[in-house]
Amino acid sequence: MGCVAISLIIANSPLGPAFEQLLATEVGHHSVALHLRYPVLLWINDGLMAIFFLLVGLEIKRELVQGELSSPKKAALPVFAALGGVLFPALIYTLFNKGQPTAVGWAIPMATDIAFALAVITMLGRSVPLSLKIFLAALAIVDDLVAILMIALFYSSELQLTYLYYAGGIYAVLLVFNRLGVQSIWAYLLPGIFIWYFVHHSGIHATIAGVLTALALPTKGRNPDTESPLIKLEHALARPVNLLIMPIFALANTNIAFEDGMLAGLVTPLGLGIILGLFLGKPIGIFLLSWLSVKLGLSSMPKGAGWLHVIGVGMLAGIGFTMSIFIAILSFTGQELTLAEAKFSILTASLVSGICGTLMLKAVSSRQRQNNESAAEQAAPLN
Repeated sequence: MGCVAISLIIANSPLGPAFEQLLATEVGHHSVALHLRYPVLLWINDGLMAIFFLLVGLEIKRELVQGELSSPKKAALPVFAALGGVLFPALIYTLFNKGQPTAVGWAIPMATDIAFALAVITMLGRSVPLSLKIFLAALAIVDDLVAILMIALFYSSELQLTYLYYAGGIYAVLLVFNRLGVQSIWAYLLPGIFIWYFVHHSGIHATIAGVLTALALPTKGRNPDTESPLIKLEHALARPVNLLIMPIFALANTNIAFEDGMLAGLVTPLGLGIILGLFLGKPIGIFLLSWLSVKLGLSSMPKGAGWLHVIGVGMLAGIGFTMSIFIAILSFTGQELTLAEAKFSILTASLVSGICGTLMLKAVSSRQRQNNESAAEQAAPLN
């Protein structure tokens, strides 16, 4: 959060152009056989964030095997929630922008910024059930997968299938390693780097390589007394990701300079479509499809959580931020004023969603704690 504030201050100070130039500086190696020379910002968003997605993927797989997502019904809830969280925002945006030149940006409010959303819910600590963090992480990953698919189908100029075949072939090798019980972490990470390279060159957002690599790692050690490769890697990545990668990510991606016309852009069809799509569409869609799936017996609630918790998580999912900005850039290339309005609307919606989601979850947890204390006091005389 400190890096968010610092980045906004830099972007709107005399240091702004220099910082922008730094992020645009290309580093790496380029040759006929190997192209790895990219701007610093891309290395952060596609490179460092792939490591973040690797850690989140490890947490999700651990929960799928032996935790909050270990039953089909529990694992189904984030999928239904994510579907509601992408359909309703896109619908709201389309209703406001139908027939407008900005209609092309319909996918902007579909995305959830998993890094920022998880950062906010993590700051709440023990005041919310751990199952909610897992639920948010799982639905945000499904949400991002849908967003990445939409980018590939509707916003990518050309999808390079050959690179996807290469990535798929290497991933098949990782699955074979898993079946054979290969325990070396590097036997999965080194091929994972190649998967990242080929996915990136295919035209699909490369962070998906982190999730794929995580899902291939074994969840069992050589014997019951040893840690599995998954647990070892999860422990090794926790500090670097939380204390280094996420702050750098925040510093680089909140680099938004306020411009004339941004404030007025909040009440245009574009601004209203984005703000209401993220702030209202996300929690409404997540709640409705979660409620329907539970009532129909297709899924079950996270442990220790109620429907108000789900609404609070839905609000946090309205933190669209970087993925939404990324889709906005693809939608409005060459339209600087429209892009500036879209960025400011995304920032506004994400800020309001984050604050309201935090207050909602804190209020629900406080009420739950008071109810528990009251029940304990009533039971004391009986005891």
